[in-house]
Amino acid sequence: MSRPVPTFKTGPSSDQLRAMDRDLRFHPSTTQNPSALTHEQIASFNRDGYLKGLRIFDDGEIAAHRRYFDRLLADTMAAGGSSYSISSAHLKCGRVYDLMRHPRLVARAQDILGQEIVGLASHFFCKMPHDPVSISWHQDASFWPLTPSKTVTIWLAIDDADTENSCMRFVAGSHRHGHLPYRQSGEEENNLFNQTALDVAKYGECVDVELKAGEISMHSDLLLHSSESNRSARRRCGLTLRYCAMEVRALPGFGWAEEGVVISGVDSANHWGDPPRPERDLILAS
Repeated sequence: MSRPVPTFKTGPSSDQLRAMDRDLRFHPSTTQNPSALTHEQIASFNRDGYLKGLRIFDDGEIAAHRRYFDRLLADTMAAGGSSYSISSAHLKCGRVYDLMRHPRLVARAQDILGQEIVGLASHFFCKMPHDPVSISWHQDASFWPLTPSKTVTIWLAIDDADTENSCMRFVAGSHRHGHLPYRQSGEEENNLFNQTALDVAKYGECVDVELKAGEISMHSDLLLHSSESNRSARRRCGLTLRYCAMEVRALPGFGWAEEGVVISGVDSANHWGDPPRPERDLILAS
């Protein structure tokens, strides 16, 4: 049986990244009047770099999203893809585009990033039962061609995620150390752009991010995170939606700016591509 290979968004090489002038400091939320999060939650995000267990969709709503993903996954795999290959989903699937703009998600992203935000990227991360793929400890900001580091990932649980079926793990507070040293990953590590962070234990406590379907976690682009292989007989699927502050700039040549959807505010510099909602799902042929 062949080993599944994760498929991720194209990015620069390590040498290109090192040559880039990027601001990789943590910029805490300064929101004074949040609309969805509490002041305590914002303080917790600033301190720990993440929030988890935030209920967004009820059981009926997330069941409908799961049925949609089940169809999407079946069509993708029938066409020769893998459970990891549904990337840039907001460009192909009207329903994912709508989720990226969903008021409940947008309000929470704005409470962290400020009122003017961009929907940067989307990706289904689906570990099938007994999936051997593990993702090593890494920081998203390390391999993203973006500056400054003002990006938050919302991870929407399509399925229940727990320690048995490979929930994410965070190192609490690691974001406050800025950009951390890393080594090139081995092929067997299946890590994003071949980066594995060094000496992870010294940066904070490891936290299991267990979520019920319909809940979200949120994490800073500088937070160390990872996931183990799925040793259970249950699938673990989550939809990642990445948001950044309007002031963030995507360095040219890698297509990141072109995929950014202006969610709120005015892109006076016309930096972001702001693609329209797909009229139909390009993957689902119906």
